[in-house]
Amino acid sequence: MEYDEAKEKIKVELTKKLKTKSKFYFNDLAKILGMKPREAKKLINQMVLDGVLEYWSSGSTSMYGMPGTGKQSSAEHED
Repeated sequence: MEYDEAKEKIKVELTKKLKTKSKFYFNDLAKILGMKPREAKKLINQMVLDGVLEYWSSGSTSMYGMPGTGKQSSAEHED
């Protein structure tokens, strides 16, 4: 799968789910792409570098989401 195709697929699926969920596990993203986690890793990491996705970690849990979405994001930008 090409990077641009993967990026569009992720954007469309995450936008659909934004009303109920703003953060997703890595395996959720791999499933959206229809790839095994090892195959999806390079594409997902590139999307984080390009600002398409943002990485979030609580220390014990790592998740991904679209920049500027979710409760955590609004709390971080209230300064």
